[in-house]
Amino acid sequence: METTWAEQLRTAGLRVTRPRLSVLGVLAEHPHVDADTIATAARTVHPSISPQAVYGVLKALVGSGIARRIEPAGGPALYELRVGDNHHHLVCRECGLIADVDCVVGQAPCLQPSDAAGFAVDEAEVVFWGLCAGCQVARRTHVHGTNSAIEEGVIA
Repeated sequence: METTWAEQLRTAGLRVTRPRLSVLGVLAEHPHVDADTIATAARTVHPSISPQAVYGVLKALVGSGIARRIEPAGGPALYELRVGDNHHHLVCRECGLIADVDCVVGQAPCLQPSDAAGFAVDEAEVVFWGLCAGCQVARRTHVHGTNSAIEEGVIA
């Protein structure tokens, strides 16, 4: 049986509140989103939730291990619910699409620095950058004059 959000909050030592449930609902439907997007989406369910409340909820969720904060270079912090499995991210340079990718090593840390400088390394955050399938087709379309991404079989 799947654990409910309320049970996860209680297990983490957090109170079950409407703002927390609203934010969890948004994160479940939209992984890899920023706080402003979460606040906007949460207001559709909980109109009185403030941006400050959303930031507070996110801090509590990350601090308790229910959510994860990722910080891809050049963009805002993003949040997701996939935690505890040492996965990494693929980021499209063109459109910003983010996809999860399992770590080939498995356990953290999957990389070690050449000189740990006295640190006890327990995690390595890996972000792969490139072009998603849709942007690859769009780029080929622009360069080669192909009629559409539909012809390439990427967009149905």
